[in-house]
Amino acid sequence: MKKTIILPLFLFALFAIGQEGKVKRAATDFDNYAFMDAIDSYENLVNEGLSDEEIYKKLGNANYVNARYAEASRWYGKLMALKGDMADSEYIYRYAQTLKSIEDYDNSDKWMRKFEAATSGDERAQKFSEQMNYLDRIRANSDRYTLETLTINSKVSDFAPSFFGQSLVFSTARDKSIAARNIHKWNNGSFLNLHTAKFTEDGQLGTPEKFVKKLNTKTHESSSAFTKDGSTMYFTRNNSQNGQFSRDKKGISRLKLYKTILKDGTWQKAVELPFNSDDYSVAHPTLSDDEKTLYFSSDMPGTSGASDIFKVSINSDGSYGEPENLGSTINTEGRETFPFVKNDILYFASDGHPGLGGLDIFAAKLGSEQGIQNLGSPLNSSADDFSYIIDDTKKGYFASNRDGGQGDDDIYGFEENEPLPFTCISKVTGVVKDLENGKALANAKVIIMAEDSIVLETLSDNDGGFKMNYIPCSEASYSIIANKDGYLTHSEDIVIQSGKVAEVVLELPKKDYEKVVEGQDLMKVLNLEPIYFDYNKSYIRKDAAYILNQVVAYMNKYPDAKVSIESHTDSRGKDLYNTLLSERRAKSTRKYLIKKGIASERLTAIGYGESRLTNECGNGVTCSNAKHDKNRRSEFIVNY
Repeated sequence: MKKTIILPLFLFALFAIGQEGKVKRAATDFDNYAFMDAIDSYENLVNEGLSDEEIYKKLGNANYVNARYAEASRWYGKLMALKGDMADSEYIYRYAQTLKSIEDYDNSDKWMRKFEAATSGDERAQKFSEQMNYLDRIRANSDRYTLETLTINSKVSDFAPSFFGQSLVFSTARDKSIAARNIHKWNNGSFLNLHTAKFTEDGQLGTPEKFVKKLNTKTHESSSAFTKDGSTMYFTRNNSQNGQFSRDKKGISRLKLYKTILKDGTWQKAVELPFNSDDYSVAHPTLSDDEKTLYFSSDMPGTSGASDIFKVSINSDGSYGEPENLGSTINTEGRETFPFVKNDILYFASDGHPGLGGLDIFAAKLGSEQGIQNLGSPLNSSADDFSYIIDDTKKGYFASNRDGGQGDDDIYGFEENEPLPFTCISKVTGVVKDLENGKALANAKVIIMAEDSIVLETLSDNDGGFKMNYIPCSEASYSIIANKDGYLTHSEDIVIQSGKVAEVVLELPKKDYEKVVEGQDLMKVLNLEPIYFDYNKSYIRKDAAYILNQVVAYMNKYPDAKVSIESHTDSRGKDLYNTLLSERRAKSTRKYLIKKGIASERLTAIGYGESRLTNECGNGVTCSNAKHDKNRRSEFIVNY
């Protein structure tokens, strides 16, 4: 009997000892930056039934740093299920980011709000709060580029293109070798080397070949920049000793910037730039238009996050000034990297500014109080998009690890068909309060509208305060609207001037609905803002949803109330079309209210088109947009 007990216990002990060894081996791989080996080891442990917080973190991080965002999202999701809101804020942020890789933007926004609640003063949370309608803004910037797939790509990683005369220089991992010393354990890929492809007469790229063999060492070489005359080259290389890959005391091989000069047709020995260090990385160089400033990415002291964009002056004698961080307008606690400057516009990749997922490419006008712009799709995607360059003909190249490519990262060609509409930085600040007692109201929704479209939206902080930037440059009138559960919506008209600060106090009255007399319109009795639809559309926009939620609140308080939803259009367009459009809008509104829990039998939907105008603006009558807007309305007629 004892033997039958002892034997299973003995086997279990052996299994536990063996599993403990596997855990240590996996941790060693992770600590030594052998992430692909660590992923295999940790996944095997999970398959054996061992799962805990640390394993989920390591699996999430190992996949994240290798841009395997969908896999990272899976493991971070398990961590969130285990820890919930108690998870470390940086893991909450990474989970929100990786959800974008599977285009789950609603859940990503939900976790970003949790990240915002878990942090204080984080630029990423602040930029999200200021741009909660970031997807709308990105859509507005989209479709400005035509993309082209290229034949120079390989089955591995190709990225960081740069212009050099009549050639394109880029970084690639295609130089395969069976020698272990030529394999980078971070991703089990070959070390990167610089290759070049010449432009043919028809503007296509020829067969790639190694750029300069003697510049390629047994380490990484990547991301180059050239002076316009082609005589000087800056590039990135891993820390090395005697041309061999080397690490610091923490086991990290830092990145450094090097410079080489073309003399008598030969590139000279590369020399390190003086602000390199064995304690931090300096990488991804680009030159200003006048070639007097070098921009680069680094995690040197003074960096906000994983990496920031810096600049340094190049003096006339060839010496350098002190590196200068570009500040919080550009840099966040995330990654800002791969800068490129053209016509005083800084292009860079970031996962700290609101984007579509992974690294997105952004643009900012140097020396100008104008807002940062996401370049939109199809250039940006839910994957990593980075290392953007463009020439005077508006043609350029960038890299992406999106689906459909040949390798891990591919280089794509593009043509810019329309320039970005930069906006000036005009600030709106204020506070949301309870009208009755003056108490600050946290987490109130605040939106700024221009005519019938949302410009910006945010949430008030714990003190009821809010601030929003990046309003269009021209002086104009806007509506600012505040909404919070338990309160009626409050709206004010404000004038915003370019470069100025507009301050506003929004005082919300509590919801204390009196029973509406039968036949009255809830919109008028409750003093609600008009409901707008996008041109020729019938779906419920976010600003309309805020208003409809108050209709829901009234109907919940008075369950005997029934509502007839009556939609009207102005006279522009054909009569029959307007009738059909108004019917679709009324039905869409009814569907939204039902989704919010209102019984279908309490709601009717009627579209009147242009048959019930409130003024003289009928067919053939010339009227202002403001007068036409009076006829574009929805009414909620109460009956019992």
